Amino acid sequence: MFLSFIFRAVTRDAAKVSLLQHGQSLHTGAQLMAAEKALLMKLRKSTGYTFMNCKKALERFDNDIAQAETWLHEQAQKEGWNKANKLEGRKAKEGLIGLFVGDKAAVMVEVNCETDFVARNEKFQHLVKDVALATLAHHQNKTQSQAGYVKNVLAGDELSKLKVGEGSSLADQVALAIGRLGENMSVKRAVAVGVPAEWHIGSYVHGDVSGQTDVAMGRYGALVVFHGGNEGEQKTLGRKLGQHIVGEAPLSLGNMDDLPCGESETRLLPQTFLGDPSRTVAQFLRGQQARVLDFVRFQCGETTGEEAE
Repeated sequence: MFLSFIFRAVTRDAAKVSLLQHGQSLHTGAQLMAAEKALLMKLRKSTGYTFMNCKKALERFDNDIAQAETWLHEQAQKEGWNKANKLEGRKAKEGLIGLFVGDKAAVMVEVNCETDFVARNEKFQHLVKDVALATLAHHQNKTQSQAGYVKNVLAGDELSKLKVGEGSSLADQVALAIGRLGENMSVKRAVAVGVPAEWHIGSYVHGDVSGQTDVAMGRYGALVVFHGGNEGEQKTLGRKLGQHIVGEAPLSLGNMDDLPCGESETRLLPQTFLGDPSRTVAQFLRGQQARVLDFVRFQCGETTGEEAE
């Protein structure tokens, strides 16, 4: 009887210890799961990759988030090159014009994708920004010793070789974006201009869709290089000229004394000014004591001269 009582007591105590250990194990497991989930969410937010890929990366590198992120980028880039090869024949006529105006220098670029849906994606817009800033850096390095008005036009193959800062090429960045977003993409063209101190650069992007404060983005863009204008009002003047260029799509500059040739006028200066239909652009400029030296207009998806040939 006494031995039976001792046996029951020992069994009961052992059960308590087992339950206690089990509870501690569950608590520790819950803590680990919460920590792993936090890492997973952090990795997903910083990279934008899928839940499964992020989980796979963390498991592969024992929850080392830095190694996991590096591996994800490498895999996406490899996958991007594979996708780029597969999607190469698919038309990429959507996308964005990106425009950046700095101190006496400006760039305008066109980056294409397949759908307007992807064009509105933050990651695609980040690619457009990378292309614009890489083009600006290339222009500044190339024209350091040049004075006066400088204009550089770059085609897609030249753009693809440019570096993003000290890092990867734009071709690599495009591959990375293709791997992330699953659409064919390309850097189509870019123009960069630099002006002397007494000249100004006007700009306009139609329907700016980005949240960026430094690189404006839309389906149409214009740069206009001009001299003069009322002091302190050059920015407004440049915007009005840019709006006209986007809206009326002139093909050449023309001369200040050219007479308009009707509704099909394709020279900028004799065109009826969009901001004041009672005057031509030349008449508007005389009133502002300004003159235009050059302009560039981009429309996303348009056929360029090289493509037409």
